Amino acid sequence: MTDATPTMDQSSDLPPPASTVGVVGWMLQNLFSTWYNTVLTVLGVWIVWVVVPPFVTWAFLEANWTGTTREACTGEGACWVFIKEWIGQFIYGRYPIEERWRINFGAVILVLSVATLVIPRFPYKLWTSVFLLLGYPIIAFFLFSGDAFGLEWVETSAWGGLFLTLVIAVIGCVLALPIGVVLALGRRSDMPVVRAICVAFIELWRGVPLITVLFMASVMFPLFVPEGLTIDKLLRALIGVMLFQAAYLAEVIRGGLQAIPRGQYEGAQALGLNYSKMMVLIILPQALKLVIPGIVNSFIALLKDTTLVLIIGLFDFLGMIQSAGTNPDWLGFAVEGYVFAAFVFWMMCFSISRYSQHLERKLHTGH
Repeated sequence: MTDATPTMDQSSDLPPPASTVGVVGWMLQNLFSTWYNTVLTVLGVWIVWVVVPPFVTWAFLEANWTGTTREACTGEGACWVFIKEWIGQFIYGRYPIEERWRINFGAVILVLSVATLVIPRFPYKLWTSVFLLLGYPIIAFFLFSGDAFGLEWVETSAWGGLFLTLVIAVIGCVLALPIGVVLALGRRSDMPVVRAICVAFIELWRGVPLITVLFMASVMFPLFVPEGLTIDKLLRALIGVMLFQAAYLAEVIRGGLQAIPRGQYEGAQALGLNYSKMMVLIILPQALKLVIPGIVNSFIALLKDTTLVLIIGLFDFLGMIQSAGTNPDWLGFAVEGYVFAAFVFWMMCFSISRYSQHLERKLHTGH
């Protein structure tokens, strides 16, 4: 007896329409799916066509790349000779040329140490973290400042350029994070006095612009210290930036703490963990993992806000570019300086953002 049940011939399946697959299908689904998407797509293409070709022509095709003086810039394009001649000041500021090897050496140590933490299979990550948090700051202080181990003393007023920008950003972020954690925990504390102090601190610093904080740190703070005590201007700026950033991080971390289900707290208490162990072992790892995007966003904002230190006389990366643009021998090339500054800041911020996304995927933040 034969089986009369009809069978489906898989080889007879027709291929999907060409308008739903490949490049054409992607464009129809994402760029021209509706009339307003079509209008926005056409508008975007028109803006790119108007902006990009002239910029490429100015920045690359007609640009001047060789020479040592402004007389070498004879074309209609960008004068990158200006950047080439001032690149040392843009990176190191007024740091003595013969002592710049100290900054390079410190940067190499930092990069190698961070690389050991990023590489997954590299051993001794705990010891490397301890070195970065406790050992490297001491080494960097004596290496950059000098006046010890035979190194020449270099005043912080000579620090500048990209070096100063990274010093302020890195120190401000590293020191602000633990303070922000403490403030976030204090704001959620059951003790009214602790909660009131943390709330007052956070709201005060979040309600004041950073430029005002820097002015207060530079001008007003010396009036409140004992007579004869002098605090370095850079140190005052670092303290102001650190406290300002800590207030913003406290709110970011508090959002992560509130997102943790109540059952996590109850489970930790059921295990007999006290408050400190519950926070360190159970709650904070989950909360910090949830708020990685917010923390990274705050760090990126601080990196860009370091340009405000020019107001108090510290010549950071952008400050050195503005200073070079006012040099009588190089007047008229401010645009090249700003384009170069924008590119460097974008590279740093984009790199931080991409690494944070990698960290999110690695820690399964969305699950």
